[in-house]
Amino acid sequence: MQRLREKGLNNVSKLIISLAACVSAGMIGSIFTSGSISTWYTVLQKPAFSPPNWVYAPVWFLLYILMGISAFLVWRVGFKQFHVREGLVIFLVQLILNTFWSFAFFGLKSTIAGLLVIVPLWTAILLTIINFYRISKTASFLLIPYILWVSFATALNFSIYLLNP
Repeated sequence: MQRLREKGLNNVSKLIISLAACVSAGMIGSIFTSGSISTWYTVLQKPAFSPPNWVYAPVWFLLYILMGISAFLVWRVGFKQFHVREGLVIFLVQLILNTFWSFAFFGLKSTIAGLLVIVPLWTAILLTIINFYRISKTASFLLIPYILWVSFATALNFSIYLLNP
């Protein structure tokens, strides 16, 4: 019984850390985003499918929560397993790229820099989904909305690049 409680506490800690890491990445990215949304981003020409600015924060918050839960589901399987370590390293790479995209696009105010980051980001998300699938199908499925949103963001980034030479 005591061992079961310890494992439960360990899983609670892993869940909190996983969620905190993902939400923190989003908060770091928002540092670069917030200053540019009402200035630089507003004056850019955008395609007709560009959503209103207020949509981004709740969507990203939900995605970061799903990402955190996904990472937790893989981590709780056991970090001693090679596939778990490999999957979490790839997950960490995509999380860093995610944050770096905000810096590249909004911080540098560069649509081309955004494209140069979002393509490897999309690839890292796909690799994470594939790797997570071997460990936890649920964990991989939780990342499907994320890759769909980043696919949309890639199309949006590319369209903004084309409209603002």
